[in-house]
Amino acid sequence: MGRATLIGFSAVMMWALLALFTDASGAVPPFQLSAMCFAIGAGVGLVARAFGPSAKAAAPIPPVVWVVGIGGLFGYHFFYFTALRNAPAVEASLIAYLWPLLIVLGSALMPGERLGWHHVVGALMGLAGTGLIVSKGGGFEFESRYAFGYAMAGICALFWSSYSLLSRRFEDVPTAIVTWFCAATALLSLVCHLALEETVWPAGAGEWLAVAGLGLMPVGAAFYAWDHGVKRGNIQVLGAASYAAPLLSTVILIAFGFAEPTLPIVGACLLITAGAALAAKNMLFRPARSAVAEPGE
Repeated sequence: MGRATLIGFSAVMMWALLALFTDASGAVPPFQLSAMCFAIGAGVGLVARAFGPSAKAAAPIPPVVWVVGIGGLFGYHFFYFTALRNAPAVEASLIAYLWPLLIVLGSALMPGERLGWHHVVGALMGLAGTGLIVSKGGGFEFESRYAFGYAMAGICALFWSSYSLLSRRFEDVPTAIVTWFCAATALLSLVCHLALEETVWPAGAGEWLAVAGLGLMPVGAAFYAWDHGVKRGNIQVLGAASYAAPLLSTVILIAFGFAEPTLPIVGACLLITAGAALAAKNMLFRPARSAVAEPGE
C-alpha cells in the first residue's frame, strides 16, 4: 500500500507544476488549453499501452465507470473554469480546494476504510495552509453577488472528491482506462471551446513547450498516477497530502521568479507539512515488532 500511495502522491507533485506551465502557456483560453492538454494526456496512455507489457484480455468496462471517469475529469475542469469566470479567484480557489478534505471525510463510507481523528485534523490543517496561500495573508471576502461562482467551485470540489472515492470501488478496472477518459475530456473541452471562446494559439516555442509540459505531466501522467494511488493506496493520506499541491506550486513560482516569498507562505508550509505528517502518522510511524522471540519460536 505504501508504494501505491507514493505513486498517487507523485500526481500531487505533478499538479504543482500546473500554475507554472499554465502561466507560461500565454493567452490560450481555458477550454482550448484543456482540449489540447487532455489530447496529449490521452497520447501518454496510448504510448504506454504500445510500449508497455502486453495487456491481457480485459473484462467489459461497466457503463458507470465511464460516467464516473469522464464526469470526474471533465466535470472538475468545467465547473472550475465556470467558477473562475463568476467569482474572485481567491475565494473560488479555496472552495474548490475542499476536495482533499471531502476525500478524507468521504473515505469513512468506503468498505474496509477506517477514518481516524488524525486524518481529519491533518486535512483541516492542510485546508488552513491552503487558505494562507490563496489569500496571500489578506483574508477572504465572500459576497452574495458571487454566489453562483461559489456554488460552481463547490460542485467542482464535489466532482473531484467523488471521482476519487468512487474510483476506489472499481479497483479491478485497469488504470489504462484513463486514456479514454482523457480523450473524452479533450473532445468535450473542444466543444465548450468552440461554443464559448475565441481560438488563440500559443505565440512561440516557449508557449508550445509549456502546453506540451501540461499535457505530459499535470494534465497527463498525473491522472494515471492518481488512479493507481486512489485504487490501491491509503486514500486518507493521499487526501490530506494533496494540500501540498498549492504549496509546492507556490514554491515553484517563487523559484522561477513569478512570486515573492512571504510570511504567510512560511506559515502555510508549516501547516500543510505538519497536517500531512499527522494524517500519515500510522504509515510513517508503524510500531516496531518486538525483537524478543517468544519461547519455542
